[in-house]
Amino acid sequence: MTIPRTRIILVDDNMANLSIGKTTLKDLYEVYAVPSAAKLFEILEHVTPDLILLDVLMPEMNGYEVLRKLKADRRWGDVPVIFLTARIDESSELEGLSLGAIDYIFKPFCAPLLLKRIENHLLTARQRKELKDYNDNLWDMVRQKTGQVFELQNAVISTVAEMVEFRDNLTGGHVTRTQMYLKVLVDRLMEEEIYESTVAAWDIYFLLPSAQLHDVGKIAISDAILNKPGPLTPEEFEEMKRHVTIGVEAIDRISKKTAEQAYLRHARIIAGTHHEKWDGSGYPAGLKGEEIPLEGRLMAIADVYDALISARPYKAPVLPPEAAKIIIESGGSHFDPVLVDVFSQSADLFAEIAKL
Repeated sequence: MTIPRTRIILVDDNMANLSIGKTTLKDLYEVYAVPSAAKLFEILEHVTPDLILLDVLMPEMNGYEVLRKLKADRRWGDVPVIFLTARIDESSELEGLSLGAIDYIFKPFCAPLLLKRIENHLLTARQRKELKDYNDNLWDMVRQKTGQVFELQNAVISTVAEMVEFRDNLTGGHVTRTQMYLKVLVDRLMEEEIYESTVAAWDIYFLLPSAQLHDVGKIAISDAILNKPGPLTPEEFEEMKRHVTIGVEAIDRISKKTAEQAYLRHARIIAGTHHEKWDGSGYPAGLKGEEIPLEGRLMAIADVYDALISARPYKAPVLPPEAAKIIIESGGSHFDPVLVDVFSQSADLFAEIAKL
């Protein structure tokens, strides 16, 4: 296989300089000799060079202007540029280096010195590219491994959540559906820039999966209460409400054993506040209005909607339109009225998810 030669574009409005430069370089490199900035940008549309040798003093567009334009274009911004100039003064050299040139070579140049300077800069450029490629590959490996760990973590948490769901004598799908409802609401908030600063501070990558743990505390509630076919007594209801604090305590115990906090932070908030109500009549803390974290207010809608459309030991399911009506009528009492408006715009999507 033929290894492509290193490509150099030589730009100079002096034809003699172009000829000398090309003669000096042609045995080692593939050289494109162009007489103006306009020709340079014309050839750049078809050729990506490894190095540009650029004259400073040219008519129409001088070397400094050319370099500014090169650096402003992401296609050519990383191509190393060496200035060729007859001007021997520190201010000109400083200006060129400040703009991003990697070197200054003064004309008339010494051929061996020019070749050695080019060789050194190309070697540096190759080493820089190899380091970047290595870092990119390393980062890809880290992302891949992180993704695998996240998938494993999510699989374990999903299994735990499903075990809780089965204990609650559900027909299945509650955890999956509530995640999907939550995503619909969050997507709508982002599209319409509602509660924008709060949503922007979330790690969405962790928020939705963490919702699986919203009822994890039910694993400690007795089957007799979870699956009671009739209304709970006041004492039984107090015991049922304990699943919130039990769930938060369980998440806190996990949190103490891992450095990964984003996932668990969202899970703790959702588990601990999704039974709070906008008017302050919820539990466990009796929070009111925006005292309730936004994640909990969102999860409250998703959780209640799914409870309404699902069969329970103590009730028959209602149809999605009726469930939507109940949610909407509870805006300002049970639910955040702003989020109820968001829900009302998404009720059709909720109804589709309810079929799963």
